[in-house]
Amino acid sequence: MKLFQRLLVAPAALGLLSPLAANASDVDFQAISNYSIEENEVDSNTFKLKSDKSLLLSGGEGLVDDHSHDGGFSETTTASFGVDMAIGAVDGPGTSAEAVKFAYSAGIGLETSFTGEDSLSMTIDIGNAVAADLVGGTAGLNYNGTADKLVLDGLTYSFPLGGATIMVGDNTDASATFTGACAYTAFTDFMGNCGTGYSAPGAKGVTAAMSYAFDNGVSFAAGVSSTETAVLTKEGDDAYAAELAYTADNYGLAVAYAMSETTPSGGTQAEYTAWGLNGYYAFDAFTVSAGVESKDPETTATEEGYFLGLSFPEVGPGSFDIGMGTSDTYADSATEYYTYEASYTYPVNDGLTITPGVFIKEGTTDNTGFVVKSSFSF
Repeated sequence: MKLFQRLLVAPAALGLLSPLAANASDVDFQAISNYSIEENEVDSNTFKLKSDKSLLLSGGEGLVDDHSHDGGFSETTTASFGVDMAIGAVDGPGTSAEAVKFAYSAGIGLETSFTGEDSLSMTIDIGNAVAADLVGGTAGLNYNGTADKLVLDGLTYSFPLGGATIMVGDNTDASATFTGACAYTAFTDFMGNCGTGYSAPGAKGVTAAMSYAFDNGVSFAAGVSSTETAVLTKEGDDAYAAELAYTADNYGLAVAYAMSETTPSGGTQAEYTAWGLNGYYAFDAFTVSAGVESKDPETTATEEGYFLGLSFPEVGPGSFDIGMGTSDTYADSATEYYTYEASYTYPVNDGLTITPGVFIKEGTTDNTGFVVKSSFSF
């Protein structure tokens, strides 16, 4: 570069540098050198990004002392996750009888509070709808068959009112606030409510429910559910349910009544009413759970069903459950079929539980299965 060109460039360069020199005292270079992303902490419970350092703006203007938006969830928001994986075989009818199959089911639970006494909750499920013998089909295992798609499985808001708890929401059922009196850990789906599935209707929809707990161990709950497109009108299917329960130190008892226009699986049928009674009693070495139910369909004869289960809480490092009951409710003139099951639950650690189980489900053709389930919670 020729001499006169250098002389022209030098003043321009000095002009650019002079503002930086003048503002150098306004920038805390020591704070910049001390800033480290490693000092940010992630809280696994609240997913809240925390930092005791101010953030450096990308433009380099300096450090921001007040940073009002931290990019995290509310401090009252929690999330829980669960995953079930099962592998097993069912000996029954069909071209894939005795084939070893795999099924998975996962759930995400989100909950937050605005007053400390209320609760906004949401549950999201996903599961494979393949291997129907393992996913709510022939075997009736309690798995989410959502065809590998995320599905909303409950959106509710609960709040106190006059000593009671009120719950409103969608994709939940009229019995959502029931206490129940069943201490049995079920392996197949129908056993999960101690054989009282019709008096605690599980057909999901728009729901309003309440519960009230008295000081003497007695509780009362009631609810109503409707389809989203026809709430409490003749064009839709509605379900009403109520329960009175008593819980003591080592036993419990609950009686429930329901009037429903849908089956627990959600299919439309003639209106029915049902009464259910279940209870448990805990001895020193084991707990007995039992349930009986009477269902009165509008167009057919009265049907009945029952359940009996034993739970042994301390068998080696785990617990053992064995139960039997009718596979459904049956009229006196109908042939009754039964389901038998046994399972052993072994906690490997706080987040992983292994449960092998066997079952026999009678029908026009019996189904016998062996499944090993791994359950993760985090």
